[in-house]
Amino acid sequence: MKSLLKYTLAGALIVAPVMGLASDSPVAGVNAATDTVFILNSVLFLMGGFLVFWMAAGFAMLEAGLVRSKNVTMQLMKNVALFSLAAIFYYLIGYNLMYPLGTWSVDGLLSGVWGPGVLEAVGVTADAADDYSYASTGSDFFFQLMFCATTASIVSGTLAERIKLWPFLAFVIVLTGVIYPLQASWKWGGGFLDTAGFLDFAGSTVVHSVGGWAALTGALILGPRIGKYNKAGKTVPIPGSNLTLATLGTFILWLGWFGFNGGSQLAMGTIGDVADVSRIFANTNTAAAGGATAAMIVSQLMFKKPDLTMTLNGALAGLVSITAEPLTPSLGMATLIGMVGGVIVVFAIPLMDRLKIDDVVGAIPVHLICGIWGTIAVVLTNPDASLGTQLYGILVVGVFTVVASTVVWLIIKAVVGLRVDEETEINGLDMAELGMEAYPEFTNG
Repeated sequence: MKSLLKYTLAGALIVAPVMGLASDSPVAGVNAATDTVFILNSVLFLMGGFLVFWMAAGFAMLEAGLVRSKNVTMQLMKNVALFSLAAIFYYLIGYNLMYPLGTWSVDGLLSGVWGPGVLEAVGVTADAADDYSYASTGSDFFFQLMFCATTASIVSGTLAERIKLWPFLAFVIVLTGVIYPLQASWKWGGGFLDTAGFLDFAGSTVVHSVGGWAALTGALILGPRIGKYNKAGKTVPIPGSNLTLATLGTFILWLGWFGFNGGSQLAMGTIGDVADVSRIFANTNTAAAGGATAAMIVSQLMFKKPDLTMTLNGALAGLVSITAEPLTPSLGMATLIGMVGGVIVVFAIPLMDRLKIDDVVGAIPVHLICGIWGTIAVVLTNPDASLGTQLYGILVVGVFTVVASTVVWLIIKAVVGLRVDEETEINGLDMAELGMEAYPEFTNG
C-alpha cells in the first residue's frame, strides 16, 4: 500500500505541471504548454542548424576530392571563407531582407528593413502568436543562416581550379547578403510567390536552384579549364585527386540533409509535428538511396562500368529532388522522385560537356536541374500544388538569379578580373594564390 501511494504521488507530481495544477491560476497551464512548444521548436531549429552546418564540411570534402591535388588547398580555403562571409553578411543585411515581418517597401517584393539582424534580449522569450514564432530569434537566425551559406557552397565547386579567391568571395558577399535573401523573401518571407501558392518546403528552388543558376552564369562567363576540351571538341577527362574524400563528403552531406529537410518542418511542439519530422527523415533518406541506385545502374548501362562519381552525385540529386516536398510522398514515391534525379544527373553531366560548360563537381546538374525537377514533382504528391504556379515560381527565381548574378560577375570581371593567368592555372592555384599545398610530400618528398 505504501509503495502504491508513493508511485501515485510521484505520477501526480509529474503530470501536475502539464495539466496546469502547479498554480491556482488557469493561465499557468497555458504558459507551461507555450514554454514547452517554444523550447521544443527552438531545439529543432538548433539541431537542424548544426546538421546543415556540417554540410559545409561535406561540400569541402566533396570538392577537395574532385579537384586535382594542386588545387585542394584553394577549395578548402574557399569553403571556410565563404561560410564565414555568409555568416557576417547574412547578419548585416540578409536576415532582415529575407524576413520583412510585414515591413515591405514594395509590398511582397522588397523588404523595407535594410540593416543588421537583432536577437531577442537576454533571458526574454517571445510572446508567440503562431507555431512558427514559438522559437527563439537566435535559433531561427542560426537555422536560416545555414541555408544561405549552402547556396554559396554550390557555386564554389563548379568554378574550381580557375577562379581567383578574392573575386569569388566578393561574389559570395553579394549572393549571401542580397541575392539569396531577396528571392527567399518572396517565398519564405511571405512575399508574392508565397501568396501565389508556390510551394517549396525546404528549398529545391529557393536554395538549390539559386546556387545552380549562380554557378551556371559564373561558369559561362569564366569559361572552361585549360585542356578540358580539345581542339577536336572532345571532352578530356580530368580525374579528381581523392575519391575517398569525395565519398566522405557525400555521406556528410547526406547526414546534414536530415537537418535541412527535417528542420524545415519548423515545429516540434506536438505529436503531429514530431511524426511529420520522422516522415521527412525517412523520405529524405530513401530519395537519396533511390538517386544513388539509379545513377549506379544507368552509369553501368551507359559506360559499361558503374561510375562512383556519378553514383555520389546521384545520391545528392535524390536529396535535392525531394527537398521541395519531403513530407507528403509515400516512401515508394519518395524513392521514385530520387531515382529520377539520379537518372537526370547521369544524362545531364555529359550534356554539360557537349555544351562545353565546365562544371568541376557536377553541381549544376545536381542542384539546378534536379532542383527544378524536385519543384515540379511537388504536384505529384501535394494536392495543394499547381503545376502552373510551380513553373511560375521556378521562372521568377531563375530569371532574377541569372540577371542579378550575371551583372555581379561582369562587374567583378571588369574591375579586378575573375580568372587566374594561364601559368597559375597550369601549375595549380594552391601555390600561386595561397603559397601552400595540401599534399606537399607528393612534390617535395
